[in-house]
Amino acid sequence: MPKRHVLVVATFLLSLLLYVDRVCISTAKQPIIDDLGLTDTEFGWILSIFAFGYALSQTPSGALADRLGPRLVLTSVVGLWSIFTGLTAAAWNFGSMLVVRFLFGVGEAGAFPGMARAVYSWIPVQERGLVKGINFSASRIGAAATMPVLPAMIESLGWQQSFLVLMLVGFGWAAIWWFWFRDEPEVHPTISDEEREYILANRQQAPAEKSDLPIGTILSSPNMWLMMSQYFASNFTAFFCLSWLFPYIRETYNLAYTDAGFYAMVPLLGGAVGNVFSGWLVDRIYASGHKMASRRLPAIFGFALASAGLVISVGQEGVVGAVTWLTIAVFGIDMILSPAWSFCIDIGGPHAGKVSGTMNMAGNLGSAFVALAFPYLMEWTGGVETFFYVGAGLNAFGILCWMLARPDKPIGATA
Repeated sequence: MPKRHVLVVATFLLSLLLYVDRVCISTAKQPIIDDLGLTDTEFGWILSIFAFGYALSQTPSGALADRLGPRLVLTSVVGLWSIFTGLTAAAWNFGSMLVVRFLFGVGEAGAFPGMARAVYSWIPVQERGLVKGINFSASRIGAAATMPVLPAMIESLGWQQSFLVLMLVGFGWAAIWWFWFRDEPEVHPTISDEEREYILANRQQAPAEKSDLPIGTILSSPNMWLMMSQYFASNFTAFFCLSWLFPYIRETYNLAYTDAGFYAMVPLLGGAVGNVFSGWLVDRIYASGHKMASRRLPAIFGFALASAGLVISVGQEGVVGAVTWLTIAVFGIDMILSPAWSFCIDIGGPHAGKVSGTMNMAGNLGSAFVALAFPYLMEWTGGVETFFYVGAGLNAFGILCWMLARPDKPIGATA
């Protein structure tokens, strides 16, 4: 197997693990709030504080991946977040859980920027869209698998022991990554000469003079603000599915614990398909010679589907209808990921980690907002309609952002 394909498998597994660890707390909501004596709004703050820690650490962790390389950074961040996954089991009240989940978010922050930096060095440009689609499909498969599997695991082992098991799995991935991966294909000890030459001839070329990319330069780019804005909008839908979808379906339709897990799994599997389809579409349009359209069109189509899916799901009386339209919404919103991260690698080049981390920071501030907006809007309005209409409106705003985005304008370019 070509070594860059092994890289794709390794980052697929990393993305899968990241979302299993992240979504586990959502499926464990009921036993956690029972044991710790929490309210729904307090649980919303626990979900939100993770997103704040994750968001605020994105740009610094991306900069570290650019400077120190994804080998060291990904090994470190997986080890760090695994420690706090385990420490979640030791939380004894609301305050201790807030601290642990904030630090868990800080630990996870470097994962996707680190992967983006690895893709820049290892993956030819014409393969980039599908690779990012595969990476993000794993995140949805991991979250989907969590929905039915983790409730059974929690019922069998208890929620504390389940978090400890996930900690050990993370340590295993970090050790394997450190021993196998190298930051650049030129220095990998087992890569073939043929593959090395192919990668070097077809990957994105770094500028002749490498220099630092100050955060002020990044934030002076209209492209950066468009990517941050559309990612904030998309995460309003995406993070709902990773945080409140399971309890929403379970409580709205009065389902058993495991039945709710299977229904909540379906939209996330739809998201996995949306990721791979979008990644394939990005590369297919790119190969036809339309680079700008390869980034714009999949994202615009995805936002349109997501907006329609959210609005129509509100009017469904049965769980099957609601889950069907939510699946369409998640399929659409996950079509955003491959073009968005490919776009950041396009405009960031050797600073792909820092640029993509900045976009992800904005997106996860949206996640933090969602984690609180859902319980508070339900409390204030007595229903979910307002939440879903706000999400649909933000998706329409995302379409506008993509109509203005220019992947042919790298950050810092003078013309």
